[in-house]
Amino acid sequence: MRTYPFLVFVIFLQFIFFSCSKAPSTEATNAALADNTSKPLSVTLELADNNYQNQGRSRSVLTLSNTGDKDLPATGWKLFFNGGSPATFDSTVARVTLFNGDLHYISPGPKFKALPAGKSAKIEVLGGKIRNRTDFPGGFYLVLDSDPEQAFPVDVAINSGKNFEKSDRELAEKIFDENAKIKAVPADKLPPVFPTPVSYQAQGTPFLLNNEVTILARTEFAPEAAILARALKPAVGKELPVQAQGTGKTIALRKDATLPAEGYKLVVSQNGIELSAATRAGIFYGIQSLQTLLPAAALAGKAGSVSLPGVTITDAPRFPYRALMMDMARNFQPKSEVLKVLDIMALYKMNTFHFHFSEDEGWRVEMPSLPELTAVGAKRAHSTDETKNLIPSYGSGPSTSNTAGTGFYSKADFVDILKYARDRHIEVIPEIESPGHARAAIKAMDARYERFMKDGNKAEAERYLLRDLADKSVYRSVQGWDDNVINVAMPSAYTFMARVVDDLRSMYKEAGAPLKTIHFGGDEVPEGVWQKSPAVQTLLAGNTSVKNTDDLWYYYFGKVNQLLKSRGLFLSGWEEIGLKKVTQNGNVVWVPNEAFTGEGFRVNVWKNSPGSGAEDLAYRMANAGYKVILTGVTHMYLDLAYNPSSEEPGQYWGGYVDIDKPFSFIPYNYLRNLKDDFTGKRIAPSMIKGREAITEKGKANLVGIESPLWSETNRTPQEFEYKMLPKLLAVAERAWAKDPAWATEKNDTQSDQLYNQAWSEFINTVGKRELPRLDVYAGGYQYRIPAVGAKVTGGKVAANVQFPGLTIRYTTDGTEPTAKSQVYTEPVTATGPVKFKVFNASGRSGQTVSINP
Repeated sequence: MRTYPFLVFVIFLQFIFFSCSKAPSTEATNAALADNTSKPLSVTLELADNNYQNQGRSRSVLTLSNTGDKDLPATGWKLFFNGGSPATFDSTVARVTLFNGDLHYISPGPKFKALPAGKSAKIEVLGGKIRNRTDFPGGFYLVLDSDPEQAFPVDVAINSGKNFEKSDRELAEKIFDENAKIKAVPADKLPPVFPTPVSYQAQGTPFLLNNEVTILARTEFAPEAAILARALKPAVGKELPVQAQGTGKTIALRKDATLPAEGYKLVVSQNGIELSAATRAGIFYGIQSLQTLLPAAALAGKAGSVSLPGVTITDAPRFPYRALMMDMARNFQPKSEVLKVLDIMALYKMNTFHFHFSEDEGWRVEMPSLPELTAVGAKRAHSTDETKNLIPSYGSGPSTSNTAGTGFYSKADFVDILKYARDRHIEVIPEIESPGHARAAIKAMDARYERFMKDGNKAEAERYLLRDLADKSVYRSVQGWDDNVINVAMPSAYTFMARVVDDLRSMYKEAGAPLKTIHFGGDEVPEGVWQKSPAVQTLLAGNTSVKNTDDLWYYYFGKVNQLLKSRGLFLSGWEEIGLKKVTQNGNVVWVPNEAFTGEGFRVNVWKNSPGSGAEDLAYRMANAGYKVILTGVTHMYLDLAYNPSSEEPGQYWGGYVDIDKPFSFIPYNYLRNLKDDFTGKRIAPSMIKGREAITEKGKANLVGIESPLWSETNRTPQEFEYKMLPKLLAVAERAWAKDPAWATEKNDTQSDQLYNQAWSEFINTVGKRELPRLDVYAGGYQYRIPAVGAKVTGGKVAANVQFPGLTIRYTTDGTEPTAKSQVYTEPVTATGPVKFKVFNASGRSGQTVSINP
């Protein structure tokens, strides 16, 4: 599906230096330290070398400072942290151990000496190459063996030194050259609404929108009329009245059965506005276009009246499936943020919300029938007993007070979310991650098992159990877990799935929201699972269709498919649900499974990285008969870092994804898009040559586009929105707008010219119109403001910015630029470093770029 663990901070303890000597006894010190209510320890991590011995590894120095008033003992403690790979190395002074997942701990070795209060110790560590700040470990906390339930939070300071200056300067120069290709486009030459409509023509005289206007709507369109009235209130000062008929200045919502299901026609003239559609969805999308005709100032409530340009727009979406996947399982986001995501999706005409609420690290929706799923599975904190909560992940720390690690949506919350999406014509697809990525559910059902066993009710205890208690299989998932896969040979696993499905169905029914499919995950199950399970051996002995553990894959999804079909639903999942293992030329590969091609499975195909051998997998599956959602990591993963800057947050295992990646995506020929490897370096064309193209039959099976936003590095709504926007605008454009001319042009030179023209129009539209809208719409969004491009030319420092409409400011005295610093208008002459920042109209800024001429 998707995401890989942190690849760095594989720790090797080389040496340790202590500025201390003799200390009190271990027992006395442990007891005293446990009584200390202050934070007893702090850590400073300094990146000393990011290419240690030219081996592509990092060398860091950890400084442990005893900030309490008691000694840190020579033995009997563990310093936990999240991040790094699952490898461990021993030392006579200290050792590192993988606990589970991405949780490790440092513990003292036999030569460790006690650390008195006020003193420090230095530990040199080796790890993988650090590419950006995401790679540093986090969530440090200290635990004493004498009181293993007590955890002391540990503050961490990170100093990356000067390891990235050269690469960051090279990146600034590259960005400068890319920005230089963007041409200025006058506002009146840009498409009037966004995403780009199928056709539009200017109609002369504008229409004055003010509080004298009446909305006319037949009963069928009354809900949309109410939404329109609320949407226009900031611009005109009140909610416009909605009537069945009337005269004068009107916005008329009309039925036109000849238009496509989600299509609309919008006519703005001096006499009024007419919006026609065949369906409520079409009317709704026309309303969104009408909103994007309004300037941002009107949405901010600063207008009173607005002059709308006379225009005729005829429009319909390219794909029926236009989706965003929001992961709130790994790191939780509040209900308010989910509603804001739905708002922005609706504005840009995206109609599918993939709700990723279950994972190894959290289960986030209350299930009335199985309260343990949230009572246990929605909490992360330090504990020796995971029947109470899950262990910390992704730096969530030792306490449940961290709202990124702990939190869930109550039944009432979830019903509200479903209603909110329903009213905006957004289908919500819930995902029950299985059989892998299911640790939160497994641990929750373990807790339920323990509870009923204590009551002596063995039958009820085992009713929803998700693992074989006698299973001795050994495995390790890509994310580092050794206990995160459901045992699909156990009947109780299907009882559990049926119960969760029925709870979901009940909540959807209460919300009056459509439920057509449930996503059952299906990815990244590691080698080694189920091989030493007595339950599996019993199944193999009694079912001739299941010959080995590989066959359990098809057995599981066959049963889940039947479970859903019996309830009038169909199965969705990651690509693996429609694949099978075969041996080709001595190698084990995955190919489309013909056994399921007639079952109507819908698959998100994410694997398309150059060199993976799966570059064409989406096309192979569509050609084979599967309904495919293009979800390629190389162009659609919004959680990936925008670029290789050391300060840019986000992962990069699948490459870097800026707004240009989804914009340049060619759905029917994306192999043409595969030009770079995950580091951004150009690949040899031979790597793609010979891959399978989409057929005409296969094109009919490409149902749409989806962008996932995974949450390993999103601990706040601000971090989530930073990665989502403005990238999501390019996704919306590519999913809605018609096939662009540059995508079908076979002459490379002409295609490049057409692309550069379209790219400039898009960037001007985003910078001049949509970013100001995002400052105020739905309370405003913390979208990413890009860093400047900068380059030394002729002894002067030149700078530019990706989006027209943003302002570059700079300083030459070493201070950080502020909203009051000098505005950049021409190349700067300076003898020392020039610091640049980009600001938006509200005064928010992007990253600082420092260039020394």
